[in-house]
Amino acid sequence: MPNKIIPYRPDLKERAKELRNNSTLGEILLWNELKGKSLGVEFHRQVPLFDYIVDFFCHELLLAVEVDGDSHDHKITYDENRQRALQAYGVKFLRFTDKEVKQEMPYVVETLWHWVQENRQM
Repeated sequence: MPNKIIPYRPDLKERAKELRNNSTLGEILLWNELKGKSLGVEFHRQVPLFDYIVDFFCHELLLAVEVDGDSHDHKITYDENRQRALQAYGVKFLRFTDKEVKQEMPYVVETLWHWVQENRQM
């Protein structure tokens, strides 16, 4: 079954590229765990969806994975609004703190692996 295509504002494409080129350490560490279908599904990083950009996205599962670091502390309302808007379209979210990614990577990977296993359509 083909992946569901979610439209996005064209101007976000360049912003997503900038974010990929300026990733946080937590995002880089998690990307190293997600890339290459290591969990059995394909993830992309800094993906534009509608009016927003998510850190990581799996089209097959409509799963957004966010790494919430210090930059997210002052953007709580924005993050909540973004998540609500995307969830209304069927996107699911898993959120991890930057600290979890940096200090508890086995927990993060195991959580993701279990979520993927439970939600994959065979």
